[in-house]
Amino acid sequence: MAKEEKKESELDILQIMQKLPHRYPFLLIDRLIDVVAGESATGIKNVTINEPYFQGHFPSEPVMPGVLIIESMAQTAGSLVVHTLGSEAEGKLVFFMSIDNARFRRPVTPGDQMHIYVVKQHRRANVWKFTGVAKVGEQVMAEATFSAMILDR
Repeated sequence: MAKEEKKESELDILQIMQKLPHRYPFLLIDRLIDVVAGESATGIKNVTINEPYFQGHFPSEPVMPGVLIIESMAQTAGSLVVHTLGSEAEGKLVFFMSIDNARFRRPVTPGDQMHIYVVKQHRRANVWKFTGVAKVGEQVMAEATFSAMILDR
């Protein structure tokens, strides 16, 4: 009987840091769950008042900038891509190519735990296209379609 491979369904922050070059203050995901290599993943971002962008956006009513929500989608997808490619991704970086149909539905604020759902739409050579939805609880906060290219450093 063939030994069944165990699928890794979660990546902690240390594993994410092995896959992405991002570091504080620009590493915008804390964990990946429900990872299905080559298909989908859910990123988790615990939003705290200690985030540096809240000093200026906005001090009297802190709101996570929409572009950083989109970036958290990209980091979730990038982690999934590098995880999927394994050793094939060594020495490469993931770069945005396009962002389409971005919609911001509700503000993300300190104390929120954002779940970032990304699903691969298609892959052609080194270009990957994803849809992403950021939610807090059951509320959709933002959504977008985006593509990225994997390139040598």
